[in-house]
Amino acid sequence: MAKKIILNKPSLQKARRRKPGRISYQCFNLDIPARVRDHLGGKFYYIHTYGCQANIRDEESMAGLLESAGMLRTSEVKAASVVILNTCAIRANAEDKLFGEVGSLKVLKRANKDMIIIISGCMVQQENALEKLEKSYPQVDIFFGTNSIHKTLELIDLHLDTRKRIVDVNSEDITIYEDVPVSRVEDFKAFVNISYGCDKFCTYCIVPYTRGKERSRKFQDIMNECEILVRSGYQEITLVGQNVNAYGLDLEDGERFSDLLEAVAKLGIPRLRFITSHPWNFDDDMIEVIAKYDNIMKAIHLPLQSGNNDILKIMGRRYSVESYLELVEKLRTKMPSIALTTDIIVGFPNESEAQFDETLKVVQQVGYSGAFTFIYSPRDGTPAARMQDDVTLEAKHLRFDRLKIVVDESVENYAATLVGQTKKVLVDGVSKKNDHKLSGYTEENKVVHFIGDETLVGTIVDVKITESRVYHLVGELING
Repeated sequence: MAKKIILNKPSLQKARRRKPGRISYQCFNLDIPARVRDHLGGKFYYIHTYGCQANIRDEESMAGLLESAGMLRTSEVKAASVVILNTCAIRANAEDKLFGEVGSLKVLKRANKDMIIIISGCMVQQENALEKLEKSYPQVDIFFGTNSIHKTLELIDLHLDTRKRIVDVNSEDITIYEDVPVSRVEDFKAFVNISYGCDKFCTYCIVPYTRGKERSRKFQDIMNECEILVRSGYQEITLVGQNVNAYGLDLEDGERFSDLLEAVAKLGIPRLRFITSHPWNFDDDMIEVIAKYDNIMKAIHLPLQSGNNDILKIMGRRYSVESYLELVEKLRTKMPSIALTTDIIVGFPNESEAQFDETLKVVQQVGYSGAFTFIYSPRDGTPAARMQDDVTLEAKHLRFDRLKIVVDESVENYAATLVGQTKKVLVDGVSKKNDHKLSGYTEENKVVHFIGDETLVGTIVDVKITESRVYHLVGELING
């Protein structure tokens, strides 16, 4: 008798395909299996999510399904009857962390044989990664991918029934499920998916293979979700997509991201953000809408990746340094105080010292308020992973260190401009080190620490910035 049930296995070949045709939209029908409710109702679940906002949003759906079956969230993995490791595949270090954590669960599984261990998310969408996990970690009971989140309870039920390992990692992405139960990570800030997948196929990026082709949610479904959040008192909504500017290009209703952004802003949400935008199709309509509405935060994440045109071309980024800088100029002309953050990859295959120096020049010219910097790590199955590379690891690390110095200087210069200003801060929580100290984010997405009462958590307050610590600010509560 087989020790595992394979419902679907990932296929890089299928993930590469971009078949024409409409996406199927279905309203999710919540059917709680009696076996799951009886076996797990009243017990605890634990989810550890790695990676981006899209992964966090996936966690919220899994949590909503588990709680609909009567389970309770815990932050103590030892107390959990269901443990989910919700994985990321963007960087190699995210995978390394996962291997370490899943290995540590072996002891817990021995002590509690009824514990159900699940690995979900982007990492298992990769054939090689899934194969390694299956072979190396017999303590894992269920593997499911990004297209099977709505089946969380169904897969647990199948495992409880058969006591076999379940594998459901589907590389075909044709259906968007609406109304899947949600348990939000926060009570006043919410992520709202507007699209799934990506069609850009940057040569270094695994996302088009792990998250599938670009597919937009229907305009009204997004608006309905946002309206509920506004009525529920949420203070901030972040619209999430692998490339938000591509929203609606696959729909026939003519609505585009600028239309959606404006419509959500008009709902009256105090703060509206979006992530991530691609410089290639960041159009003038978007700029006009962002500038028009005060509740759209003037803080934009605009990945650069490289400051050299030849490297950008090999990366498949579809824009030039000149067009990127022209976009920055347009944004700053309309919104002089706008805060720009970015992503930069160091040591892309065959990057020369001169090409890297051009990246440093762009960082200095733009003056970012923050940057995520990475040493290039190959992802199996991507074109860049097959490229020959003559840049030594030592050279990559030296360039990374040089970039960090330039980025730190840029961030420090930006943060210094905020000192003396009074900023509106959405209070996130109480400091772990000081019960009287609060922390929150300015409209520019900068962290501020200040003295205040915990009753202010979840509200927007005025804080005068008194000091810059570069990567966070110190302030004083006004009229607190």
